[in-house]
Amino acid sequence: MKKVSLAAAFAASALALSACGGSGSSGSADGEIMIGAVHPLTGALAGVGSLMNNGAQMAVDDINAAGGIEALDGAQLTLGEGDSKGVADSGQSEAQRLISEGAVALVGTYQSDVTANVSAVAERSGVPLVIDVAVDDSILEQGYQNTFRIQPNATSMGTDGAKALIALAEANDEPIESVSYIHIEGAFGQSVFDAFAEEAEANGVEVLEEVTYPGTNFTDATTQVREAAAADPDVIVATGYYPDSLLIAQAVEALGPDIDAVYGVANGGFDDGAFPGDAGQAGNQVLSANYHYAATDERVQDIRTRFEEEYGKPMETASMLSYQAVVVIAQALEEAGSDDPEAVREALAGIEVDDPLLAFDGPITFDETGQNENATVIVMQIQDGEVEQVFPEDFTTSEPVYPTNR
Repeated sequence: MKKVSLAAAFAASALALSACGGSGSSGSADGEIMIGAVHPLTGALAGVGSLMNNGAQMAVDDINAAGGIEALDGAQLTLGEGDSKGVADSGQSEAQRLISEGAVALVGTYQSDVTANVSAVAERSGVPLVIDVAVDDSILEQGYQNTFRIQPNATSMGTDGAKALIALAEANDEPIESVSYIHIEGAFGQSVFDAFAEEAEANGVEVLEEVTYPGTNFTDATTQVREAAAADPDVIVATGYYPDSLLIAQAVEALGPDIDAVYGVANGGFDDGAFPGDAGQAGNQVLSANYHYAATDERVQDIRTRFEEEYGKPMETASMLSYQAVVVIAQALEEAGSDDPEAVREALAGIEVDDPLLAFDGPITFDETGQNENATVIVMQIQDGEVEQVFPEDFTTSEPVYPTNR
């Protein structure tokens, strides 16, 4: 793997912009500019939340090492940390605290309900929020001017997830006729399911069962998997977070239904690098349609290598999105030549990040609602204990196995 310097990395990502001579303030008397990060640092989702916070911190450190914000005389970034505890009200109060302490922009938050509350705070305060992970469509349907999302929304993830499954099956001469769908209760799971079902049924794929499960105190997926499998689908589709997705995969392995594949859509587990080890045989050849870091990009490889050296754990896509969100804000600061939140918001609205760290078809640009216009999903599969990119061809690191050998 080719090692790239920090300066070269940020030149490649358009962060090393020439100073534009802006007259904005330098952020504070000591020349520091705070970006606030709200993630679940305690509670059931603390594992992923802490790694996302680490991703944001690493981006801050890299930007500072490469010279800081050149347009503001090399002003250094700092990261203000907020713990949502996985609870919407806590996320809201933490966002308010960070803004009161001087944060000129926010990143976060992993959960859609938490992000909905934080985006309301951002709107009231006039401070931009760049969503790293949170899928629910309704977050950007409020007419807010201060919220921007890098990843695909629920509709595009569900729609594109269905399209990819159909195309993958047809490419392997095994056209799909039916699915059963298991998803977590709430806006996240329901919105992704609704979009998937609409697209699937429009293409002649019948959704035989919709099976839901609670977001808390969920310790065994046997009942849900048995119900989904009883309809005799070609594929069982699943949307949820890491712990529940692990339970679903384990229940499928234990029950052994006659299906062609297990397929995640916006699934927080199936494409996580820790999942193959945790799931064992239950994770083998599981498929997942999701956003993903650009695995074949040398700059991404360098960032992930340094992240694991620093924090002792692999850098998954959620952490890369937190890193990317800070990079986007840093470029907005450069282009604005100011750390005034309104100026940063204006820069974000017209920004073009030409070399994204995610496997997207084009640059990061935001439409009038704040949604990244070029965000897309790709399909991954667990093969030989590794998460491989398998579809579409432009992003593949391995050929797909379909139907899977279950």
